[in-house]
Amino acid sequence: MSSETSPDFIETSVAERKQDLNEDQQKERQKPRVNEGVEPVSKRRMKKLMKQKQWEEQRELRKQKRKEKRKRKKLERQCQMESNSDGNDRKRARRQVVHSTLRLIIDCSFDNLMVLKDIKKLHKQIQRCYAENRRALHPVQFYLTSHGGQLKKNMDDNDKGWVNWKDIHIKPEHYSELIKKEDLVYLTSDSPNILHELDESKAYVIGGLVDHNHHKGCTYKQASDYGIDHAQLPLGNFVKMNSRKVLAVNHVFEIILEYLQTRDWQEAFFTILPQRKGAVPTDQACGSSPQGQQATRAEGGSDSEGEYSRKEPDSPHSEETQDEETH
Repeated sequence: MSSETSPDFIETSVAERKQDLNEDQQKERQKPRVNEGVEPVSKRRMKKLMKQKQWEEQRELRKQKRKEKRKRKKLERQCQMESNSDGNDRKRARRQVVHSTLRLIIDCSFDNLMVLKDIKKLHKQIQRCYAENRRALHPVQFYLTSHGGQLKKNMDDNDKGWVNWKDIHIKPEHYSELIKKEDLVYLTSDSPNILHELDESKAYVIGGLVDHNHHKGCTYKQASDYGIDHAQLPLGNFVKMNSRKVLAVNHVFEIILEYLQTRDWQEAFFTILPQRKGAVPTDQACGSSPQGQQATRAEGGSDSEGEYSRKEPDSPHSEETQDEETH
């Protein structure tokens, strides 16, 4: 046999080797690469991922710790309140409150005589009465009667929390349906009777009417029609004012609360009356004539007429309602 390889054999061998090489390259491409398509992760990124994982694993543990902390603080507050003997904390202060048996009623049966603007003012006055009664040392039995119509709708729209008010009786019925006639006393400036003392067995009615003096004598007429007693506060006996002696519903309410605490009409009047009224004690008033005193009796002494305002200069309604009166 010749030692020389034929050209045909050589060409065949080269072709086979090329085919084997192509097959190997193709298999290599088909092998999955470990890091193919994955970006390299930095050490900082790795630390963040580990912290996040640890945070998620400890979620329940943190929740349990917060719960235990709240319980511990609540227990500490209770122990502090019980051990506090200085007499200044709220709980001890509330123990000094003595509830009065006097019933104070705001009569809301004049809803149809007021426009919405005046209804909103009455609502503000009622809010003030409620807040002052809650803070008072001698709170009264507070009634809101004939509650409905525009007033109820305004309260539902702008003060939904009224349904949760405490220590107040809010009734849709008229006060005459809730309390005996002989226990009722209607407070009105048109009454010729002067109220010198408060009888805590009685129920005193304040007319909830903001009418800009368009319905004079309305509350007095209602008291007469129902055949119940009526009276006016002794304002003219103690106070001389530059303006008409007409007071807002909340002023009347607060004066009665103050009187129950001090048992002094003059102190109650000068504590509650707004400064813009220019009130001075009658014994200091100069040039008071019989005609002036007669005008005072005709106009003033009302504890159920007035406006929403008080001494505080930051009251949002004080300037707006300076000349607005209620019955």
